[in-house]
This record gives sequence, structure tokens and C-alpha cells, in this order.
Amino acid sequence: MTQKLILASNNAGKLKEFGELLGPLGFELHAQGEFNVPEAEEPYHTFIENALTKARHAARLTGLPALADDSGVCVNALGGAPGVYSARYAGEPKSDANNNAKLIADLAPHADKSAYYYCVLVFVRHADDPQPVIADGRWNGEIVAEARGSNGFGYDPHFLIPSLGKHTAELSSDEKNALSHRGQALRALVEKLKSA
Repeated sequence: MTQKLILASNNAGKLKEFGELLGPLGFELHAQGEFNVPEAEEPYHTFIENALTKARHAARLTGLPALADDSGVCVNALGGAPGVYSARYAGEPKSDANNNAKLIADLAPHADKSAYYYCVLVFVRHADDPQPVIADGRWNGEIVAEARGSNGFGYDPHFLIPSLGKHTAELSSDEKNALSHRGQALRALVEKLKSA
């Protein structure tokens, strides 16, 4: 028997990626937009609080289990910025080009270019679930001024994986999913759900 699961997002890429891993566990994944669920506010300074808020919001408005993620890039020399503000680092309207330009400019005076992508996933069985299932993933790299590659989005053209000598935007979808913060978190979540 399949169980409907709401993804607290309308991102088609996430829906496909998450659906492929959660389908074998008996979940039928649906974007929150299919149920007219508006985006939740993300008022917190931590990934986990924002993800939990989004999951509870989707579960409350649909009466179904929900899954949410919050992720971003954290730059060590900038005290972890842009962090939870990654999507709107340069302000509104959201713009990958503006965000990247601001990040490169902010990082220019610093010798340390190390950074990491971070993702938290939260699964709730219902809106008031006292024991949400939480998993996270971290992908280390460096922010570089030169953009390379055309795959991916956000900061991917500027995120270098030193061990590969490639930018994230140069990786195929399969390569990225095998290594990424989101892929790590999703696989960890799947293992937790299997044993739950």
C-alpha cells in the first residue's frame, strides 16, 4: 500500500530525486502546490528550524505526512554566511547571478575560500509529530571567482570540489546526486525510515 507524502516544495528536480528514493519505501510523493499549500515563512536562523516549520506547515494544511528540506552554502571566512539566506543573499527579487556576484565580492578580501553545502531534511508523520525524523548532509568545497559548468543552479558554477578538480555545475546529475549534501541527507533519511 502506498502512502501519500507531501514535499514542502514545488521544485520539480527535488520531487523527482526524492520520489525515486522514497518510492520503494511505499511513499507516493506530491508537491505541496498540488494541494494549494502556499510556501511557509522561513523566519529562523538555522536550517533545522526552517525545515521543521516547512514540514509542519505542509502537514497541517494537507492532513498528510510531509517532507521538507532547508539547504544552502556556508562560507567559513564569512562566519557561515550566506547559510539559511543563500537563496536571497543579494536581496529580492531572488537571483542566482546577483547572489553569486555578492558572494564573490564579499569573499574577495579573504584568503580562506573554503565552504560547504549543507542540507537538513525533516519528515513528519503529522503536523504535531513529537518525533520528526531528521537527517543532514554536508559537502565540502571552495568558492572560486571563475564560474564553470552549466548544470545545476544557485552557487554551483562557483563551487569547486578540490578532490575532483571540478565545479559542481560541471557534474552530471547522477554524479551530483551521489556526492551532494542533499543526496547524503536523503540516503540517511531513507535508512532512518527503513528502521522506524
